[in-house]
Amino acid sequence: MPEVRKLVVWNLMTLDGHFEGPAPWDLAFHNSVWGEELAAYSLEQAKEIGTLLFGRMTYEGMAAHWTTAEGAVADFMNGVEKVVASRTLDAATWTNSRLLQGEVPGAVLDLKRQPGGDIYVFGSADLTASLLRHGLVDEYRLCLAPVVLGAGHPLFKPSDGRLEMTLLETRPLKTGGVILRYAVPGGG
Repeated sequence: MPEVRKLVVWNLMTLDGHFEGPAPWDLAFHNSVWGEELAAYSLEQAKEIGTLLFGRMTYEGMAAHWTTAEGAVADFMNGVEKVVASRTLDAATWTNSRLLQGEVPGAVLDLKRQPGGDIYVFGSADLTASLLRHGLVDEYRLCLAPVVLGAGHPLFKPSDGRLEMTLLETRPLKTGGVILRYAVPGGG
C-alpha cells in the first residue's frame, strides 16, 4: 500500500471525558489549561498539519471565531487547507475550505492518500467516532484539563468494542493540564 498521511485527532477534554459543556461551544474549561505552553504546542503541531478535517458544526464555529481572530494561531487556522464532512452544507466559504465529496470513510481514505502534511481533526466528536469505527484514526492527542464538568458532551461516543491505545507521550503543563499522545491500533 502506498504511503498515507496520518490522521490525528486533537482535542481538549475534561477529567470526566467531555470536550464541551452541556451547551454547544461551552468551552470555558479551556481557560484552565490555556497558556504559553499550550499556545507553543499548538504552533508546534501546526508544522505537521497539511489539512484540517471538520464536521459541519465544528467548521461553522471555528470559521466564526478564527476569521475575526488575530495572531500566529489565527494566521495558521485561516491559511491551512480545511475540508468539511457535511451532508447539509452547500458550500464551504472559509478561506482554503472545501466540502468532502462522497461517503466519509472512502473520501477520508482518498484524502489520506493525497500528498501533504498530516490530517488533523479538531472537535468534531461525531465525525471522529465514525472515523474511529472505520479504522481511519492513527493517533489521539488530548490535553486533559483538571476540571470535572459533571455534564456535557463526551469526546468518546458509545461503541461496540473496546479500544486499547498505546501511550506515545505525556507532557505536563504548568497550568495543571497534561498533553497525552496515543497511537490507535489498526489506524490507517
